[in-house]
Amino acid sequence: MTALNQANLGSLSIPVPSYDRSQVRVGMVHFGVGGFHRAHQAMYIDQLMEQGKALDWGICGVGVMPFDLKMKDALQSQDCLYTLVEKAPDGSWEPRVIGSIVQYLYAPDDPDAVIEKMADVTTRIVSLTVTEGGYNFNPVTGEFDADNPAVQADLAPGAVPATTFGLITEALVRRRSRGIEPFTVMSCDNIQGNGHMAQEVFAAFARLRDPELGKWVESNVRFPNSMVDRITPVTTDEDRAQVSERFGIDDAWPVVCEPFTQWALEDNFSAGRPPLEYVGVQVVPDVVPYELMKLRLLNASHQALCYFGYLAGYRLVHEVAQDPLFASFLLDYMNLEATPTLAPVPGVDLDAYKHQLIERFSNAAVRDTVARLCAESSDRIPKWLLPVVRENLAAGRDVTLSAAVVASWARYAEGVDEQGEPIKLVDRLADTLQQIAAQQREDPLAFVKNRELFGDLATEPAFNEPYINALNSLHTRGARATLEALARRSTTV
Repeated sequence: MTALNQANLGSLSIPVPSYDRSQVRVGMVHFGVGGFHRAHQAMYIDQLMEQGKALDWGICGVGVMPFDLKMKDALQSQDCLYTLVEKAPDGSWEPRVIGSIVQYLYAPDDPDAVIEKMADVTTRIVSLTVTEGGYNFNPVTGEFDADNPAVQADLAPGAVPATTFGLITEALVRRRSRGIEPFTVMSCDNIQGNGHMAQEVFAAFARLRDPELGKWVESNVRFPNSMVDRITPVTTDEDRAQVSERFGIDDAWPVVCEPFTQWALEDNFSAGRPPLEYVGVQVVPDVVPYELMKLRLLNASHQALCYFGYLAGYRLVHEVAQDPLFASFLLDYMNLEATPTLAPVPGVDLDAYKHQLIERFSNAAVRDTVARLCAESSDRIPKWLLPVVRENLAAGRDVTLSAAVVASWARYAEGVDEQGEPIKLVDRLADTLQQIAAQQREDPLAFVKNRELFGDLATEPAFNEPYINALNSLHTRGARATLEALARRSTTV
């Protein structure tokens, strides 16, 4: 067994960086180094480096949360190297060691080191995969939550920054005082208009610190929009064991993913960017059509799949997607309700894209879990599915299938499946959601009366009727029978 580190690269039997990592210089600081970042952005930069390009765009990863300590230990123990494995539907594995991350800093250990890394003139991009919940805005109003205790702590006089907002803003302040142009803040999270949202929340934080600073951030810092896509399940101990057994590599935290990958990126950078178009990134003037396609077809379909699937007894995503009843429901949702809200997407055949999604979800080799898709729903449903509901309602179109998806979440939030087994809700609002869901057998609209998540949706008759019908069916007949009824209805529409 060979430990994964820089000294041992030459003895490994799988592809490793051919470029000289000692010549790589940090040009990008990234917050939120999880599986997705390492399967996506870091992979693209690694591919550029393999072409002899972008050696001045090495990545310094940053962890902010307590759970990031494990990533710190894993990456620092192996010179920030890790194994990326693409799992094809035929069961084949395509491994490669990725070398584009060259440094990792854990902010609670030394906040000033993180700030100075961003304040350094060589850092030209600060990128983010901090999840949908990391932007600290109200899902209904879109306003920054200034009352968040962590935000308030960072705004206290003389406070040492601890949040992503505090750290990045302080770095911008230092660059400004030193006459260094601001870096670009590049969001890679699944939020509609993620660049616009990042601009709003960072400018809002800066305004709370100093109104004039907020205006400067809004006017001078670039926040490109992007659409990112690659299914990347959580790394398991079995994955670690398989990397060890198949390739003879002792890797503390490998990454597994599907072969498919996509990145559409708005060309809006203040201090330069890597030449990502050389490795297949779609660098475009307008990301909106791409991001809406992905959020409302892929991401919302994940939510359409996961609650119904879990309640019906499925635990792996490919098992759900390979069930003809569930696959038909997903296609009906995409065709009948999501697609009417989309504009044409340059260079994309939407019909082929939708069928490709079913094929991707059906990839048994990836072994993505239904529970992963069910997690953090209060951050996902309002951003991915509810915009579809609202646009269709405004246009007088049907929302029966979308309402059924929301009902499946409400039923899932009761915390027990159809076999009477407990469900562990993984959500920042888990306790609140479960308490509300417990009331819905007496008040079927109790769940959607939560204005923090749904606004005034509970007052919309065109939504309420199909929602109540689906929820009642889930209670009395179960997930499968509910989908069968929806399938019969769709064939008559």
